[in-house]
Amino acid sequence: MTTAATQSSMVGRSIPRLEATAKVTGRADYTHNLRLPGMLYGKIHRSVFAHARIRSIDTTAAEAVEGVHRVVVADDIRKVIPDPHYGPAFHDQPILAIDRVRHFGEPIAVVLAADPHVAEEAASRIVVDYEELPAVFDEVEAMTSKAVVHEKLKPAGTFADLKHLEGRTDTNVALDYHLRRGDVEAAFEAADHVFDHTFQTPPVMHVPLEPFASIAEPGDSRLTIHTASQSPSFVRIEIARLLGWPENKVRVKVPYLGGGFGAKLYIKLEALVTALALMTARPVKIALTMEEQFYMITRHATTARIKSGVTKDGKITARQCEIFWNGGAYADIGPRVTQKSGFTAPGPYDIDNVQIDSYALYTNLPPAGALRGFGIPQLVWAYESHTDMIARAMDIDPLAFRRRNLLKNGRPQATGTIVKHAATDTVLERAAERIGWGEPFERGDGAVKRGRGIAIGFKASISPTTSVAIVNVYADGSCALHCSTVDMGQGSDTAMAQIVAEVLALPIDKVTVVHPDTDVTPYDMATLGSRSTYHMGNAVKRAAEDARDKLAAMAQAVELTAETPIREIFKKTYGMQAGNVIGTGTFIPDYTPPNYDTGQSDNVTPFWMVGATGVDVEVDTETGKVRVTRLVTVADLGTAINPRVVETQLSGAAIMQLGFTMSEGLQFVDGQCTNVGLANYRIPGLFDVTATIENEIVDSEEVGGPFGAKGVGESGTFGVSPAIANAIEDAIGVRLTALPLNAEAVYRAIREQQDDPLPDEDSA
Repeated sequence: MTTAATQSSMVGRSIPRLEATAKVTGRADYTHNLRLPGMLYGKIHRSVFAHARIRSIDTTAAEAVEGVHRVVVADDIRKVIPDPHYGPAFHDQPILAIDRVRHFGEPIAVVLAADPHVAEEAASRIVVDYEELPAVFDEVEAMTSKAVVHEKLKPAGTFADLKHLEGRTDTNVALDYHLRRGDVEAAFEAADHVFDHTFQTPPVMHVPLEPFASIAEPGDSRLTIHTASQSPSFVRIEIARLLGWPENKVRVKVPYLGGGFGAKLYIKLEALVTALALMTARPVKIALTMEEQFYMITRHATTARIKSGVTKDGKITARQCEIFWNGGAYADIGPRVTQKSGFTAPGPYDIDNVQIDSYALYTNLPPAGALRGFGIPQLVWAYESHTDMIARAMDIDPLAFRRRNLLKNGRPQATGTIVKHAATDTVLERAAERIGWGEPFERGDGAVKRGRGIAIGFKASISPTTSVAIVNVYADGSCALHCSTVDMGQGSDTAMAQIVAEVLALPIDKVTVVHPDTDVTPYDMATLGSRSTYHMGNAVKRAAEDARDKLAAMAQAVELTAETPIREIFKKTYGMQAGNVIGTGTFIPDYTPPNYDTGQSDNVTPFWMVGATGVDVEVDTETGKVRVTRLVTVADLGTAINPRVVETQLSGAAIMQLGFTMSEGLQFVDGQCTNVGLANYRIPGLFDVTATIENEIVDSEEVGGPFGAKGVGESGTFGVSPAIANAIEDAIGVRLTALPLNAEAVYRAIREQQDDPLPDEDSA
């Protein structure tokens, strides 16, 4: 058998994506396209209040619509699932609202029909009688609000790092995370300067272009779920728990995914279609409209206060961070965001004295969960804006100030974990060089002013977590990789195939990647947090190595050399083209849970992701319009498995965060979103994208990663927002501390700077 050492390398090559032809020709399968015999369609009737008691539900008019098969409410659900509550952190979310609604748009009833248009018409005829209740919408107010979203909480017990979650009562705090290092108060007393700033981000939407869709197909004492999900293994486990069934009675299949970005994690529609299919003994499909996605899941709105003590020569000696995460009506994975991202709030800086308090809070807004960056972009927005503000106040060059304080390898992060294999200094220097930091440029002498900004951020990979892979080598020398990592456009199928091809010395067209199917693909926690390349990549590499070693043993047993082609090994062993070799691999990184009281841990993450952004902007001082003319992203991702895929990942991440920076933000009035749908919620269009986008991968290696690689899907998001805000201040001397940085916000800030403020919107 030919070894990897003797072949031309598959790792590090820009091989075309495996699924490219299927997607561009329209032959790729998506859940939205699937239709099953006898299938019913479900349409949802939703709450029109943010917080209310349900007095009654009148379904008479809906049931009278010709073609309606059934109308379902919570009492019907409880006949097949006695306790219909789910969630990865708390079992707090009912499949359909039970007695009470907690956010505008919450599902109350479902109409089933063979024609989706009939179901939609009937759903609009359901009448619900409400008793409105006091509500809370702001994350800071939720800390002390008398309006309590949940009277009692039941921890899910899903994740080892959330074992300390409590079933609290009479509070909106889902989780409070605290970190203490050094003596913060004494350091503030000794500091020459103290800076205290507060930053805000609004809730934003994932907006995958394939909306949520799930189908449940009942069988003979079994259930198959076809779903657009990033976490098929979790869906199987949670559905089995809800039904009280063994896992082998639940099958979850995920075809291609038309985007996810964290929206399609854990349970979304799967529990609802499961209950409906079991009730009707027919396949049931629910596919949301683009507008309905706005009621399903958002990214956390945040308020972050950062206070820093600094010496006269620009060394940060103390930092105090207080972060409030608006989790909406149901926790989803918010407590994990609060903890996992919370401990990075001091930023990639070497600070001896740190105090962090990070709170996950319930409000009466739609639930918030994971979104590309897992809370890190909100934090980088705060600490990198804060960093620039300090530097400018002290008349220190912002790049020099960062250099002076940067956290480097061998030094402990705030948790006490020693930083290793994180190229923070290289990334910062390359971003500065690429954007031309310190070089003169035309700043403009008319209404349009120009500025330059830079920012750097980092992220700890999620842990603890498990990935399992199987490599099945066939007798003709080809093979199939079985893993439950979901390719949602990030190119993971191609990267995993390259790893297998590298180990087994096969051309890439000899490797097939089997789409997630829990009957045939083994466990993977989920496709999230840029964990796939490192975690699943390691599992895949180990599975391929296991297969390679078994093939070598087979060859030796029949007196063949290791360089013998695979098909000849099988033919000599079995006397014909027959048989299989199965390689398996499991990867579980080491992890030490943080101390609950201090937040300290000597091993809080298996690796660090680092990304920096440099931008040039133009600001029209007469309108407030900001145009990003150049955007440079530099990232440390170890070794690139597929450099071209990495390029598209970095560009895509930067453009997505550009939208969150310049235009995107959900607007609510009394809990009702007023800019639902793509006509009102502005994601970047062709004319919004920066004309010049540049990416660079720094020379680095992640020692623990497969072939030196680690994740990159989020690194391009980190520095975009603060770099643009920093550039705006560089251009016109105006500092904005709340996103988005749209023309109105900038123009209002300009007028305030001129002591001629515009009237507030409420009084206009």
